[in-house]
Amino acid sequence: MNTPDRAGRDFDLVLYGATGFVGELTAQYLAEHAPSDCRWAIAGRNREKLEQLREGLGRPELPLLLADAKDGAALRELAASTRVVATTAGPYLWYGEPLVAACAEEGTDYADLTGEGEFVDRVFLAHDARARETGAKLVHACGFDSVPHDLGAYYTVLQLPEDVPLRVDGFVRSQALISGGTLASALTVMSRGRQTLAAARERRLHEPRLPDRRARAPLGAPRRSAETGTWALPLPTLDRTVVERSASTLRRYGPDFRYRHYASVKHLPVAAGGVAAMGGALLAAQVPPVRQWLMDRYQPGRGPDAERRARSWFTVRFVGEGGGRRVLTEVSGGDPGYGETAKMLAESALCLAYDELPARAGQLTTAVAMGDALLSRLHGAGIRFRVAHTS
Repeated sequence: MNTPDRAGRDFDLVLYGATGFVGELTAQYLAEHAPSDCRWAIAGRNREKLEQLREGLGRPELPLLLADAKDGAALRELAASTRVVATTAGPYLWYGEPLVAACAEEGTDYADLTGEGEFVDRVFLAHDARARETGAKLVHACGFDSVPHDLGAYYTVLQLPEDVPLRVDGFVRSQALISGGTLASALTVMSRGRQTLAAARERRLHEPRLPDRRARAPLGAPRRSAETGTWALPLPTLDRTVVERSASTLRRYGPDFRYRHYASVKHLPVAAGGVAAMGGALLAAQVPPVRQWLMDRYQPGRGPDAERRARSWFTVRFVGEGGGRRVLTEVSGGDPGYGETAKMLAESALCLAYDELPARAGQLTTAVAMGDALLSRLHGAGIRFRVAHTS
């Protein structure tokens, strides 16, 4: 791995896709919380919208960078100008790969919000090796997918003994609405089951095997959880895979680690309704006209208003066991999909730009790339990590 020389770059951080729904929230967070000497810029393809955002932020001096998501040369120039790129421009399967490629080539750290497993696997296959050569950290899923789950599992592991087999279960509860961009990404993922499986199989052929340890994240089965007093429904999301990859990389997770990831639902009828709704969405995503109709009804760039976001919340409870010790931990915060996601992405980008981090490069999880530093930042920013009970 080469250590990239970024001292002469124009910016510490560039926010790409800044005029989207989450992009604007992230820009607002940076305008309020970035260090006063932070050299940052907003970027996208539409100058008029960028100028409107800059005016709304009250930052007339804020630089604007123009680059289309499919213009490789412009994206390469953008990546070369900064130490870190944070992007909200999804669905990432449609728009994300050229920007990752530019960051990998230029040795620029990269953070996104994807929950798209196929995209993550294709980035690994195409750009992990080059990023390792240039020293770039490519960090996906820096929002609600999958920061609370990845760092929450990591935080739980830190409460348990070392060098013993560990078992951790995560239980997610939230009250929130989705944006048009999130809906588009979710429907895209659901419509590409065959391609997603193919990308995952190809990745397994190229990923190094663990010679002396084991890390697993099985899907699990629906069950009544005595630990949380709720119904636990297995979630086939990117989150459990991210936790598994963190455990595969970090020896602190022990010689034999297992993680299971659940939605936590209090009442059985609600659980049954959730399963039926998920099945209906999965079927709808397979029919292109229906999928497009749904996307057109709730287009990217739209989302819940500030009043609705203020009433939203999330809680993730973790039950960890190992070495004769049992621990219950909790990660909690406000609006998961937008307010807190913008905070997580912004703090991840600032962490990459400013904090002393492990000397790792390539495609990394948040726990592997930033670990304790990001935990500290998020706790200071109001996302709560706590130990609820030990025995």
